[in-house]
Amino acid sequence: MTTTWVDALAVGAPDVVAAWRGIETKALLSVRREVRRRTVAGSTDRILPQLEATAAALVEIVESLPDDAFGLPGGESDWTVAEAIGHDAAARAGLVMAAALAASDRWPNDAPVVVPGVPGPADLDRAGLVGKIDQSQRIIARSARQIAGREIRECPLEHPLVGRLRCGEWLLFAGVHDVMHLEQLHRIAELFGARPGADLAARPGGLR
Repeated sequence: MTTTWVDALAVGAPDVVAAWRGIETKALLSVRREVRRRTVAGSTDRILPQLEATAAALVEIVESLPDDAFGLPGGESDWTVAEAIGHDAAARAGLVMAAALAASDRWPNDAPVVVPGVPGPADLDRAGLVGKIDQSQRIIARSARQIAGREIRECPLEHPLVGRLRCGEWLLFAGVHDVMHLEQLHRIAELFGARPGADLAARPGGLR
C-alpha cells in the first residue's frame, strides 16, 4: 500500500491528523469534538512534539519545492505559495501565544479579534520561509510551558472557523491549521513531481 504524506505525518502527529480529518470531510463539528477529546489536563507534553512534527513537515515541503514555485498560487485565496507558508508560520505562533496569555492570566483587555486570511510576506525565499517556521516553533515551545497544566482553562480568543477553544485546545488546533495548509502545498508539490512526506516516510526513522 502506498504511504501518503498524511499517513506519514500521522505517525508523529496522531492527534493533530485525527482532528484534521473532520476538515477533510467538511465535518467541522467533529473537529471541535476531536480537539476537545484529545486535549485534557497534562496533554501539552503529548501535543507539543506533534507541533514539532508539523513544523518539520512544513520545512520539508519548503525544501522540496523549486525556487520558482514560491511565486505561484498557494491554494488559499489569491495568495502565493510564499504568502501561504508565511501566513501559517505566523498563525501557528499567534494562536499558541494567545493561549499562553490566557493560561497565565495575562489576557489583555484590549486584545484584538482574530483576523483570518492575512497572507505572509510575498518576498520571502526558501531560507526566509524555513527561518519563519523555525521561529514559530521556538515561540510555540516557550508558550507551551505556560499552557502546561492549564490546558482546560477558558481562552477568550475567538476564531471564525471553530469559535472559542480552551487554552490547550488552541495548541492542538495550531497543528490542525498546519495540516490544512500542508494539504494545499502537497497538491502544488505534486505538480513538480515531488512527494514530500511520503518519500520521507520511507527513510529510516520516518518523518521527524
